[in-house]
Amino acid sequence: MFFHNEYEGVPLDDLIINPVSVFPAFNGLKIFVIFLQLDLLVKINFMLQVSKPSVMASKTYKYQAQVLVREYLLADPFVPCTSVLGGIFMCKMAYDLTQLISPFYYKGHASLTKIQRIEWNNRGMSSAHAIFITIMSLYFVFFSDLFSDRLEGLITFRSSNLSTFTLGVSVGYFITDLAMIFWLYPSLGGMEYVLHHIISVCAIAYAMLSGEGQLYTYMVLISETTTPGINLRWFLDTAGMKRSRAYLVNGVMMFFAWLVARIFLFIYVFYHIYLHYDQIKQMHKLGYLLSFVVPAALFVMNVMWFAKILRGLKKTLAKRQ
Repeated sequence: MFFHNEYEGVPLDDLIINPVSVFPAFNGLKIFVIFLQLDLLVKINFMLQVSKPSVMASKTYKYQAQVLVREYLLADPFVPCTSVLGGIFMCKMAYDLTQLISPFYYKGHASLTKIQRIEWNNRGMSSAHAIFITIMSLYFVFFSDLFSDRLEGLITFRSSNLSTFTLGVSVGYFITDLAMIFWLYPSLGGMEYVLHHIISVCAIAYAMLSGEGQLYTYMVLISETTTPGINLRWFLDTAGMKRSRAYLVNGVMMFFAWLVARIFLFIYVFYHIYLHYDQIKQMHKLGYLLSFVVPAALFVMNVMWFAKILRGLKKTLAKRQ
């Protein structure tokens, strides 16, 4: 509902002189937004009076102004804010839970150094996020009708409260993990991890706030399915089980999982972008840019890490022989 319909019958002078009397439940921020909206409409009315021949053009400007106010100035920040805070809270819970239960399952936990215990708990936190976001990403990409080609409308502009909330949880995780990386730099990861997290936060936050490109964001987030395997490999190594059969099986499974989720999947993403380029080019400039730059940058990093995984697997198999 547009502004002039929602507040129809309220005198303009009353709104300007005493907005609190008309909207007693509004806080200061919403009153300020109303003044911005009134200023836009007053300017539009002036244009209507001055330029009679351009009535249709003025109506178009008026509609655009109303859309701008409704979609951006009056947009409800409840879902993004709540989801980001929820993601940070989830990270705290996962971190503390890992710290609580680890001594019961690994007797050598107490002998770890302080940095090792922090990284141990941090990897438990990242595994919890990876499991959550992988399940949700697979649901939205393959099972939900939200991004189905059978529905009318551009897939690049589709979103829902659930899809936005899920992205917010992921933003909360990446912010938390990035803060820990900076706090203990470079113990939890070098510059490549910082770059990876910054790119991820920017892309996911944009999709969450704008509602654009959420399909491709979820496609890329499916790659998080490899994270629990990577963390398990670190756990086995830290626990002194590098020569165990579990370590070898983990290496083989991680190789194939990485190949599928971070190499083949990204190739499919590029192909999907090519097929839907006519829709992508209608996105805002920032969204259009992120749709190409982020998958490309992450793909290059994935290839580099895949080469390391391949070398590590070769060394493990050679020692076995």
